[in-house]
Amino acid sequence: MPPALAADLSLEPMAEKSAGAFRTISEVADELDVPQHVLRFWETRFGQIRPVKRAGGRRYYRPQDVELVAGIRQLLYVQRYTIAGAQRVLKENGIRFVQAVGRGEAKAAEPLIQEVEGATALRADTPDRAALMGVLEDLHACRTLLDALRRPYDRDV
Repeated sequence: MPPALAADLSLEPMAEKSAGAFRTISEVADELDVPQHVLRFWETRFGQIRPVKRAGGRRYYRPQDVELVAGIRQLLYVQRYTIAGAQRVLKENGIRFVQAVGRGEAKAAEPLIQEVEGATALRADTPDRAALMGVLEDLHACRTLLDALRRPYDRDV
């Protein structure tokens, strides 16, 4: 390879995109740590996610699209909402609220038991309600421990 071409192929990292730049689906997937097929699936479940589609169907996400997807990810993955629960939060609070959730500026209320577990609500007349509530508390404690293990360790430098 001629030296002039080798110089052009330096291994320096590419410059970061500006905050207002459009992002491809692969860039959004990498940034949010979500597979591309999940982003495509969310587009079918959340009509508010509307990336620009160019020739050949290539998706380009605007900054506000990325914030919305980040908010939906926060609701589903961190706060443990179901799809229906996240749709309800989006409908009741609006796109801007969910975008703020994605930026870490807002937090949605804790999901209802039936939204978290996907089961019917525990009625007061259920004979084993107290036992089930105890088990649910144990599961929440386990989830808290697991969430703590997933976070990177804070290191003093």
